[in-house]
Amino acid sequence: MTTMTNASVREFKMPDVGEGLTEAEILTWHVRPGDAVTDGQIVCEVETEKAAVELPVPFTGVVRELLFPEGSRVDVGEVIITVAPSGDIEEPRERQPVLVGYGVAESTAKRRARRTTAPPPGARRDAAGARPLAKPPVRKLAKDLGVDLRGVTPSGPGGVVTREDVRAALRPRPEAAHPPEAKTPAPHDDGRETRVPVRGVQKAMARATAGSAFTAPHVTEFVTVDVTRTMKLIEEVRKDPGTYGMTGLRVGPLLLIAKALLVAIRRNPDINASWDEANQEIVRKRYVNLGIAAATPRGLVVPNIKDAHARTLPELAESLGELVATARAGKTSPDALQGGTVTITNVGVFGVDTGTPILNPGESAILAVGAIKLQPWVHKGRVTPRRVTTLALSFDHRLVDGELGSKVLADVAAVLEHPKRLITWS
Repeated sequence: MTTMTNASVREFKMPDVGEGLTEAEILTWHVRPGDAVTDGQIVCEVETEKAAVELPVPFTGVVRELLFPEGSRVDVGEVIITVAPSGDIEEPRERQPVLVGYGVAESTAKRRARRTTAPPPGARRDAAGARPLAKPPVRKLAKDLGVDLRGVTPSGPGGVVTREDVRAALRPRPEAAHPPEAKTPAPHDDGRETRVPVRGVQKAMARATAGSAFTAPHVTEFVTVDVTRTMKLIEEVRKDPGTYGMTGLRVGPLLLIAKALLVAIRRNPDINASWDEANQEIVRKRYVNLGIAAATPRGLVVPNIKDAHARTLPELAESLGELVATARAGKTSPDALQGGTVTITNVGVFGVDTGTPILNPGESAILAVGAIKLQPWVHKGRVTPRRVTTLALSFDHRLVDGELGSKVLADVAAVLEHPKRLITWS
């Protein structure tokens, strides 16, 4: 263990990582006392009530002390780690006390080995070390998702890192699926009942949905629609993605449903609004931040695609893929969870027909999509098997009356029944 002069020690405080949040839980420390750190290096991962966030240290030096162990709840503004400049290190004359759970057992013990990653094939070296080959859009994607390209295994020609390589790096390793019990609030089981502490994302979801249900007057409408043509179009695109400009992109029902909803909003823009209680105003929005409800290991989150209305179908597919991969990896940023205007929740993936979704707070509408099933359907005067689903649209009746809500739902259904309307109505 090293000692450092107190005068030069710099303190890193728990930052405000999200609007209205006052505390966060330290999930994992990535450094230990004595480790060298550089400006911008990720030192720990914390969980707020909205998302898991990686925190970079804002200065260079050597870690002196970790003030809180993993699993601690820390208020915004509290010091969580101290760092001293490298020049202030002095060899110790005797073993110093350290925070429980950190440090070394003996003064002669070897320091924990730092994890390094070998450069991928085709990578070139510069002053910063290994620099993998990747196109600018891929580098931007990696930066947005917080992925270090030096740790990504490339699959492209000549050792080039692709978008899929970056997304694959976000997928949790098997050991990450079962975090140590010490990091998770322990349930209490008396043999007849189990009490599980509600924290983090689940706590935020419970508070938000309860608040929304009892604040906004919900109205839900339903429509059952034949989506056979949409499913055939999806199959065609999957077989020949290049013709449709969708090479390397995931194409599924959710993509076409999202595009159908965006078309319906463009035709009925008044539904894209919010209620300002303080000023007693309806705020109509000229942009659509499309939320996608995602079930994650940490609970339900609703990240949104910013300015989804302005994206082409390939761009929307790319954004959906990145959103889902990031959410499943628990890497959704607080910014991605804020500012949504309308949301889609795909309950059909669980095999249910539909539901009555609760509005995401501050939004005007939410579309629930049920399971797509082969059902007997009257088509061209004959009963024949067709792909059918049920849609449910909940909306805030303070902003949206029955006529407007019905028009939006009917337009979504019409596009999914005849997907060529994506062209004729655009």
